[in-house]
Amino acid sequence: MLVAAVAALVWANSPWQGGYEALWHTELSIHLGGLAHLDLDLREWVNDGLMALFFFVVGLEIKHELVVGQLRDRRAAALPVFAALGGMIVPALIFLLFNRGGDGSAGWGIPMATDIAFAAGVVSLLGRRVPTAAKLFLLTLAIVDDLGAILVIAVFYSSGLAFDWLGVAVGCVVVAAVLTKNNVRALLPYVALGATCWYALHESGVHATLAGVAFGLVCPTWSFYDPRRVPAQARELLDDMEADNVAGGAIEEHEYDQDRLSELRRLATESISPVERNARALGPWASLVIVPVFALANAGVELTGDAIRDAPGEAVVLGVFLGLLVGKTVGILAATWLAVQSGLGRLPSGTSWRQVVGLGLCAGIGFTVALFVTGLAFDDAELTNQAKVGILAASLVAGLAGWTWLRLAPSAGDVGGGAGVAQHRAEPVGHDR
Repeated sequence: MLVAAVAALVWANSPWQGGYEALWHTELSIHLGGLAHLDLDLREWVNDGLMALFFFVVGLEIKHELVVGQLRDRRAAALPVFAALGGMIVPALIFLLFNRGGDGSAGWGIPMATDIAFAAGVVSLLGRRVPTAAKLFLLTLAIVDDLGAILVIAVFYSSGLAFDWLGVAVGCVVVAAVLTKNNVRALLPYVALGATCWYALHESGVHATLAGVAFGLVCPTWSFYDPRRVPAQARELLDDMEADNVAGGAIEEHEYDQDRLSELRRLATESISPVERNARALGPWASLVIVPVFALANAGVELTGDAIRDAPGEAVVLGVFLGLLVGKTVGILAATWLAVQSGLGRLPSGTSWRQVVGLGLCAGIGFTVALFVTGLAFDDAELTNQAKVGILAASLVAGLAGWTWLRLAPSAGDVGGGAGVAQHRAEPVGHDR
């Protein structure tokens, strides 16, 4: 993702910068008789189409955390939930402080978003210097942050609603939910319903990527086959295959072996919940393909001398930069302190207040969702570029500052601090997210 972002910046500021915009403005149209007509350029296909799969993975992560993860335990979830709320509200207020009533006022949602891939990457570089419980705190905070961003997009960045199409989209989600409740395993009905929901949302005025979130939340967290029964059933099948091999292998017996192997594969597959299966299958594609392509399509900002010189005086740049860098840190720290002082939460095990500051700085790395909201908030190219400059500058400074701060900050054990919560053993399902 970082390589793609740098490549986009270099390309957009090279002698071949015209080719950058020409590529992403290439029209790609799909017409299915009189049923569907889509006329989008490549950037819109990336932002509306590929990012729907990205948000599907986000929806899977949220569902996992709500049902079997850290957000299931209200007391364990209370602290990162409060911290995430503080980390969303304060950045939005700082942005509005600079832009209220101005041309850029619609961008207040931009600095609310944390890029968990970059934030987690910075923290992972520090190894054991950051306690595992603190890393889980940041990951859970980011999951709540993602959920908040999704709600903001749905409520505030959708306009001109066509309620007939919206009804079609809701109907698709309801039908998918009914199918999952009845343990329908076939993939094709869900793909067809998801594609229809995406198109209906696109036509309704609600951002189409929310179809991915909706279907992620509908995905079952239970397995179709009880994992506790797998060892005995698998052992029985293997014993039968071994007995047949000892008796002598005719063609018919070989065919029976294929049937038993297929049954073994079914047992192994269906003993894993669809949420985990889909996350494992699509997580690497989302992280290693979709998000880098999104970065390449959206991070290309023309950084002329005038643009760099004027950036510190632009309200949008200041609002985004200070919202991410200062607002995230202050909001997370203040909300965490209030939650701990009120008894609603406890600091993660082995985590000091200085480390909370460092985690807040890392949460100020806003990239994927921040760039995504920028495209929804602004139609004006100049305001869009200003927001992107603020995002890139804040993310760079926040990443370096967060890494440096956490490297130097003592843990709770070093300073004699803090009661912590028990570490939750469940890991997020989205790999590096």
